[in-house]
Amino acid sequence: MQTRTIEGDSPTVTFPGLTVKTIVVHTVTYFVMGLLALRLLEYRTAFAAPITREYMRPVTDPIVALGPSLQFIRAVLFAIAFYPLRAVVFARRNGWRIMWLLLVTLGILAPFAAAPGSVEGLLYTKLPIGMQLSGWLEIVTQALLLSVILHYWVNHPEKKWIAWTLGPIYLLAITASILAFLLPPR
Repeated sequence: MQTRTIEGDSPTVTFPGLTVKTIVVHTVTYFVMGLLALRLLEYRTAFAAPITREYMRPVTDPIVALGPSLQFIRAVLFAIAFYPLRAVVFARRNGWRIMWLLLVTLGILAPFAAAPGSVEGLLYTKLPIGMQLSGWLEIVTQALLLSVILHYWVNHPEKKWIAWTLGPIYLLAITASILAFLLPPR
């Protein structure tokens, strides 16, 4: 059982518990932000542009639909990175800010790959800068939601409503993802 301790001490965080919570929170925030971005950022149109087609699959590709159900892989990697930092990230009242800063700087702005929207992506890819920067709204917000919700849940394991809220959304995201992959639109 995880308990919150005084600031500066590490909350009792087990790796399996952190991993499960990270899988659920990451998948839910990924799914919700992906749906919002699909609608609000018009990804269907953006990903159909000739330059984008060379780099991204269209949103109608069945493998894209499988994305949310495979987010557990990234979530496990996040948990592996967060666990050694648990005394910094989870024991501090504003530890979510540290987590968010790490996700944004290392995962979005400065990954080793030339990912769209990263420093390397802006330099080395052919994607228009405006298109790359428009994705920041989705991914920076998703990183923020992941950080805030995961930090809160780890520090408040007694708040059962979190699991009761996120659990069904997680199951819905996984089910919708798998069904969309198995039964693609014709």
